[in-house]
Amino acid sequence: MSAQNPAPVVTGHGDGRIELAFGDNRLLPLLFGEHEQYLARVERQLAVKLVTRGNVLTIAGNQQGMDAARTVFLALWERLRAGLPVGPAEVDAAARMAISADLPSAGQGLAQLSDPNGAIRTKRRVITPRSATQARYLEALNENELVFGLGPAGTGKTYLAVAQAVSLLLQGKVDRIVLSRPAVEAGERLGFLPGDMKDKVDPYLRPLYDALNDMLPPDQVAKRIETGVIEVAPLAFMRGRTLAHAFVILDEAQNTTPMQMKMFLTRMGEGSRMVVTGDVTQIDLPSGTKSGMKEALTILKGVEGVSFVEFGDQDVVRHPMVGRIVRAYDAAARASKPDNPQ
Repeated sequence: MSAQNPAPVVTGHGDGRIELAFGDNRLLPLLFGEHEQYLARVERQLAVKLVTRGNVLTIAGNQQGMDAARTVFLALWERLRAGLPVGPAEVDAAARMAISADLPSAGQGLAQLSDPNGAIRTKRRVITPRSATQARYLEALNENELVFGLGPAGTGKTYLAVAQAVSLLLQGKVDRIVLSRPAVEAGERLGFLPGDMKDKVDPYLRPLYDALNDMLPPDQVAKRIETGVIEVAPLAFMRGRTLAHAFVILDEAQNTTPMQMKMFLTRMGEGSRMVVTGDVTQIDLPSGTKSGMKEALTILKGVEGVSFVEFGDQDVVRHPMVGRIVRAYDAAARASKPDNPQ
């Protein structure tokens, strides 16, 4: 931390205002955003009023909103002092964590937001959590051999799993990455699709490839796939294997049958880690077929070395519209349920 960029002086006035006085005006355009767009973003999310005058930011509103806004700008200031960029995603992440009820995880996430080393380092980027649940998820990925990431689209559960896999591969802590996903849309009848096995399953694994290309240069992804260091393993063809010293990701796991889930989980070998991701509200299995993921949540509860992290609509880190869409669908689903289900 540079002495030229001291920590802001925080003053509470007791009349519904908090003032932050910043010591280095050169960083303020980066903190407030072009045309103060980040101030408008925080005002909208935290229901506060923000006014700048010189190097002083005045926050007005209810106490909870003011405290959250102060936390946001102190965290973002520390990020700038560390030489890291601040953009809309970081502003939203700080706001999301500042109002989280999960205070320990939110505090950890905010600390990682301003850490040059971040939570996960890969060839192309440093990944930090963007919600308290993401911070808890990253902790689970570090500490457990089997992690279930549950929740709606856009919460980062698969992206962070791929990031952790790449990080451990680059550190030499695993020898390979294995990616798997049930091809429910094709009824697992992959033979009807053109091309070799990789060609047949690629359309279903595209989100995982997109994440890989975010972590590694594309030529390195292609080379590692060619040499088998990164392997595409269709779920239907994993029976009988033992996956040792590997980081194994099963995506869209809500679309596995109980037999498939048990088969997958028992592939774990020495020195391996597994992450199972899915959304139990988006099951595409034929009517009457039980989800292997839903069954596993009950059977494996309390088993040593297994962690379950559940994301909600408040953890959606894609476009804000995605969160609103998820909430609307959840509300519609609740409204359609009978008052007295049998």
